[in-house]
Amino acid sequence: MTGRATPSRSSTKASGSRATYECDACGHRPPKWVGRCPECGEWGSIVEAASSTPAALRAVTARRPSEPARPIATISAAPAKARPTNVPEFDRVLGGGLVPGGVVLLAGEPGVGKSTLLLEVAQQWAATADTTALVISGEESVSQVRLRAERIGALHERLYLAAETDLAAVLGHLDAVQPGLLVLDSVQTISAPGADGVPGGVTQVRGVTAAIVAVAKERGIATVLVGHVTKDGQVAGPRVLEHLVDVVLNFEGDKHSSLRMVRGLKNRFGAADEVGCFEMHEGGIASLPDPSGLFLTRYADAVPGTCVTVAMEGRRALVTEVQALIGAPVPGSPRRTVSGLDSARLAMVLAVLQRRSKLQLHDREVFAATVGGVRVIEPAADLGVALAVASAATELPMAPDLVALGEVGLTGEVRRVGAVPRRLAEAARLGFRFALVPPGCGPAATGSTPPGMRVLEVGDVRAALHFAVQAGERSEAR
Repeated sequence: MTGRATPSRSSTKASGSRATYECDACGHRPPKWVGRCPECGEWGSIVEAASSTPAALRAVTARRPSEPARPIATISAAPAKARPTNVPEFDRVLGGGLVPGGVVLLAGEPGVGKSTLLLEVAQQWAATADTTALVISGEESVSQVRLRAERIGALHERLYLAAETDLAAVLGHLDAVQPGLLVLDSVQTISAPGADGVPGGVTQVRGVTAAIVAVAKERGIATVLVGHVTKDGQVAGPRVLEHLVDVVLNFEGDKHSSLRMVRGLKNRFGAADEVGCFEMHEGGIASLPDPSGLFLTRYADAVPGTCVTVAMEGRRALVTEVQALIGAPVPGSPRRTVSGLDSARLAMVLAVLQRRSKLQLHDREVFAATVGGVRVIEPAADLGVALAVASAATELPMAPDLVALGEVGLTGEVRRVGAVPRRLAEAARLGFRFALVPPGCGPAATGSTPPGMRVLEVGDVRAALHFAVQAGERSEAR
């Protein structure tokens, strides 16, 4: 009888030596080879990966450790003390500076200014520290980096520069220069001869990062790795890359704006929710210790369609102006356009305003934006957005010294938000004298009010509109 031939037991591979496959772009491991990765959608990125072998399960014999365990009280913390880079906002996010032997991963979109920032960090390190700084570029030639360094004034004699894409050559430069700071731009461009995969692939990046981390820990070199990002803004490569390093930072910014932000995502040496603000200009990049003024517009007269709120970026309070414009009624589906705000939250706020305050917005085009290029997506800005939209729809300006805080619920209630005292203190410092806050966030709950500021609790959107209009009328009367 004829039939399909089945492979014999002797012709099949043992389960321990079965070939496994891995995506060279995202690290996903499908059960079999496929032409397109089901996780990231890349074509031709599935390659054969080394599989686990029974040898890995063998017992490991004990050996004498290189350094015996000691009582924790006898261990000195001095080697892990951060050393300032003299770039204030960068040190703020790091928790005081770079730690010898610590490895920092800085990720960001192309062209946002990562190389410029790190060149400034290396320049300041070379000028103030007692060790040299080494910048290794895998994407540009030394002449190209020299031109940028000349433009920003980073030409210190203890700042060394090299262009390499081979890991062995990078280690050779470390032996020759003996730096205290290493900047590797970027880790995806470095290839390890002994690792599988193509340069920039998951296996190569993982191997290069592991080798650099080991050398940095052994020699006590403060290291900053530049990483690429994906279309979604996440660090390219598998999550294991972020687990290998000590600090993960994200460099954000709009190419059409001078504002740049360094946001901490992971920090073993300090707080992981800090944010540093910078300003890009022709001469390089500069720290912004007080960026709130960038997000406000000072008007000679009150203008409808504006309201000020306070957003929290990490532990920093940023006073931000929200602007709204209501167009004429249009047939069909009107446009809802935002810049710097969450479009989903704007749609929810518009629905609440129409339902709870009787504003007719269903057939009107609505445009809402923040000032200065800052992105505000937290719910605490809901009340400010609602007041700006209502002011634009009714042509009634808000008071110029009014600030609004609170999350708006679907029933129109104003919900509590965090860090209200810190937000109010920052608003009072910039001259705001009247604040609308959620119930339970006023002076009776916090126990203190910034000097010269009147704080009023509002329970719902309708009450907030009422008091905001009254404040605007009193301001016009004055």
